[in-house]
Amino acid sequence: MTSTSSTVLTPPHPAIGLLVQQWRKRRRISQMQLAFDAGLSTRHLSFIETGRSRPSPEVLISIAGQLDVPFRERNVMLMAAGYAPRYPQKSLDAPDMQPVHTALTRLLQAHQPYPGLVLDRKWNVVLANPAAMSLASLLPESLRTPAINIYRASLHPEGLARFTRNLEEWAPHLLANLRLAVEGSGDPELIALEAEVLGYPGMQAASRREPSEQGLLIACHLDLPMGSLSMFSTVTSFGTPQDVTLQELCIELFYPADAASEAMMRSLAT
Repeated sequence: MTSTSSTVLTPPHPAIGLLVQQWRKRRRISQMQLAFDAGLSTRHLSFIETGRSRPSPEVLISIAGQLDVPFRERNVMLMAAGYAPRYPQKSLDAPDMQPVHTALTRLLQAHQPYPGLVLDRKWNVVLANPAAMSLASLLPESLRTPAINIYRASLHPEGLARFTRNLEEWAPHLLANLRLAVEGSGDPELIALEAEVLGYPGMQAASRREPSEQGLLIACHLDLPMGSLSMFSTVTSFGTPQDVTLQELCIELFYPADAASEAMMRSLAT
């Protein structure tokens, strides 16, 4: 009786193949469609996903671009394939970022007396103007340190939620945006943030309600100690970022939704 042994061949680059497959499925794109968009054969893409083929950096960046993978995760993909990261990440306080920091500060100052914020990828406040900080002063210390997070500040029962007159309408809107951020990035920290926020009283039920489609905009109506305030916001980002930090920053500017709210904001500023 003879025995035989077999050698199991491990694919050389299973990590990058799995990442490509995960991002493709997250974007709900077929293998054939992605291959066509990235200028590859379906066979080549299949070999990449199964780990039988190692993509070049250029091919990998092309795939990541078609899948709209954030720069932070593109660096992860490059390293998984054995290459060096290509997208730098600098602190907003770094000397090279001074022009950006100055521009953001001027933008927030010009937005006075209305609240303005600069937020990072986790929706933590990076910069804020005095009008925004006056609202933040209503938060307990536990929601202001180590950083103010928009979702915690807005939906925690001890945060602005206790002042929000239309929380049943406002909360589904915020939770839907958070869900989109989680689905779009797959970021573990955003996933943890969503789980935390859904643990607040009433938020599980709010997440199952469809955001309101009535009216032109969904405004947040606050009954504050100093009076009633109604606001809507705009969110913008940098148009041509080449840095991880810059790509992840966004600017949220709040505006009064009615004349009484505008008068109140101006009186608070003076």
